[in-house]
Amino acid sequence: MGKGIARELFSWLKAIIIAVIIVFVVREFLMTPSIVKGESMMPTLQDGDRIMISKVTSINRFDEIAFHSPDTDENYVKRVIGLPGDTVEMKDDVLYINGKAYEERYLDKYKEAYGDEELTENFNLQQITGETTVPDDYLFVLGDNRPISKDSRAFGFIKQDSVIGDVVFRIWPLHAIGVPE
Repeated sequence: MGKGIARELFSWLKAIIIAVIIVFVVREFLMTPSIVKGESMMPTLQDGDRIMISKVTSINRFDEIAFHSPDTDENYVKRVIGLPGDTVEMKDDVLYINGKAYEERYLDKYKEAYGDEELTENFNLQQITGETTVPDDYLFVLGDNRPISKDSRAFGFIKQDSVIGDVVFRIWPLHAIGVPE
């Protein structure tokens, strides 16, 4: 009887250790959960939203990414606008990348609310960073809530190695489904 209990305990211990190792590997190298703090990505992401961040996907223009802030000990979530070698300009609320105008559909709700007012002030990279193009190994990022977002307009380019990963999906915040946090 004692050997049977010992075998059962050992079996459970092995299962728990394997589960812990799997969770560690997934969180460290593949995906990690995070919580959005602040309103800089509204309306796309809300304060308190839970997100999953993929550490293995490639970063593309207009992806939402999480990264280590260049000027604080916090992590930020912003949208990639400029990739290495890109020129970036905002003129009359139209985004130009390498001279081509891009629609930013994720800003439509804010543009409607602002009416005739500009959502994003005019700028080009030279004015705010001193560079004409995004340097190698760097990204230019903006928050969707342009009037209040602290982004590359404030702290400049971010290093690509500061990127934690790509936001792959949003998990509804617990309070939205009636669960106290």
